[in-house]
Amino acid sequence: MTISFFGDGIYLVAIAWQVLELSNLPTALSLVGVAWSLPMTLFLLIGGVLTDRFERRRIMIWADLLRGASVSTMGILSITGTVRLWHLIVLAVVYGVGQALFAPSFGAIVPEIVPRELLTEANSLDSFVRHSAERLFGPALGGFAIALMGAGGAFLLDAATFAISIAVLLRLSKRPIPQGQTQTAFAGIKEGFGYVRSQPWLIATLLSALMTLLFALGPFQILLPFLVKNELDGDAADLGIVLAAGGVGSVFASVLMGQRGLPRRHITFMYVMWASGVGMLIVYAGATQLWHVIAAEFVVWGMFTAGLIVWGTLMHRLVPSRLLGRVTSVDWMISTAFVPLSFALTGPVSSAIGVRGTFFWGGVLGMVATLAFLAWPGVRDTERDDRMITARIDLQPDSTT
Repeated sequence: MTISFFGDGIYLVAIAWQVLELSNLPTALSLVGVAWSLPMTLFLLIGGVLTDRFERRRIMIWADLLRGASVSTMGILSITGTVRLWHLIVLAVVYGVGQALFAPSFGAIVPEIVPRELLTEANSLDSFVRHSAERLFGPALGGFAIALMGAGGAFLLDAATFAISIAVLLRLSKRPIPQGQTQTAFAGIKEGFGYVRSQPWLIATLLSALMTLLFALGPFQILLPFLVKNELDGDAADLGIVLAAGGVGSVFASVLMGQRGLPRRHITFMYVMWASGVGMLIVYAGATQLWHVIAAEFVVWGMFTAGLIVWGTLMHRLVPSRLLGRVTSVDWMISTAFVPLSFALTGPVSSAIGVRGTFFWGGVLGMVATLAFLAWPGVRDTERDDRMITARIDLQPDSTT
């Protein structure tokens, strides 16, 4: 995981800078973002069904093969000087499909290899490693790699990390194939959705995340590189440093949460962290110096990470193991359903009201929309009943509760 996410951090900088070199417009970044996120959203349910039917380790290997091939092709095209925007759009589709397969499998394999009483610490360690690699050291290296050998070299460096990740996964002991999955794929998907709808803490939080990402992800992924390059006169190394600051904030939050454990009012804490994080977009709207953005990245990703650690722990403790792959895929599908729309709208909206106006209104509307779901009936029931947290109830295959 460490090696793979290290490469993802390199990719974050490389893909943004390559697109901006081809077309220095937010709409170009929007197109690539849609190409990545739309197939990921569409294939997540399939990934969830496969995760609950086949060996999860093997699915992760195939997912890494897809993403590694996509990034390798980007690197070769860039180095040979033949890369075009449409190439990146097509390859981003392949990358998104690979991510749709990987995410449910990885989310579901964690409780198989980690003792239940250590899941909060494990999710904190996961977050520590993920953000150290993906948002701290990876982007920093990606920025300097682009400065030294161009975006193509950075893409190939990322591809090498996928190869190493696959080699490590091949060394992992074979995992047991989930048992008891005799229904059709459609019935399996329906059961996963049914479980999510039956749990207020699940459905409300997924809808809240849907709104958070609608207002936040487009500006963060598309407008932040544009802001650094065009309004703050930064280069690829500066963008890497900005993203790395978010990694430092995530690492700080991971260490703190790992020591503190699950908050008593965990649902409220999670919502407040996410709402505050998206509200920080207002700071980006007023940034005039690079250090303003660096400081904001530290705070934003620290807040997002703290909330995600709580979320991951609740998923692993409360969702039955036999449903975890499908519920994880439903989680990703619902929460990211508006991500393609966020990417698609960010370019045109920023052209209409400006980059800074988009940051400002994204922060205001995102904060309000996120917190609104705290009023969902039953969303905080797990805060009132400790037994829901301290004991996982595995449903029987014929259960409808």
